[in-house]
Amino acid sequence: MTGVTKARICLWYNGDAEDAANFYSTVFPDTRVVSVQRSPADYPDGLLGNVLVVEFSVMGIDCIGLNGGDQFPQSESFSFQIATDTQEETDRYWNAIVDNDGQESMCGWCKDKWGLNWQITPRALTNAMSSPDRAAAARAMQAMMTMRKIDIAGIEAAFAGETA
Repeated sequence: MTGVTKARICLWYNGDAEDAANFYSTVFPDTRVVSVQRSPADYPDGLLGNVLVVEFSVMGIDCIGLNGGDQFPQSESFSFQIATDTQEETDRYWNAIVDNDGQESMCGWCKDKWGLNWQITPRALTNAMSSPDRAAAARAMQAMMTMRKIDIAGIEAAFAGETA
C-alpha cells in the first residue's frame, strides 16, 4: 500500500493496531497486514521503535491503524458493514468479534475489543428492507429492531407475514 493508495481509512488505536489488524486478517477473507512501521523517534504516546502505523486491508478496503494513544476512542459514528449471504457466515463473523472480548449491540451491530464497530448485515435483511412491498419491508424492519445478531429465518418469516 505504501505510496500507492491515494485514499484509505485511518483508524486510531491505543497502542494495539498491530493486534487488531492481525485479528481482522484471521476473521475476514481478503484481509491482510501489509506493513508495520515503527516510530523513528519518541512521540507523545510512544517511544522510538514502537509500532506507530500498521497498513492493512479489511475485505479489500485499505486502512491504516495509527497507534496515537487514548485521546480519540472509536465510536459508533464509524463502522464496517459486512454483507453476509448465509446464517453460518453471519454467525461466524459475529461470534469471532463478540467471542474475542467484543460486545453485542442491537440490529446487527457489535463492537470489537478495540472499540471498532461492525455491522454484520445479511443480504436477506437488506433485500427485505428495500422491497417495493413496503408493508413487508416494515415487518422485516420491526423484526430486525428486536434482534442483536440478525436471524435470517426470523427476517424472512416477518417479511412473509408469518407470526411466531
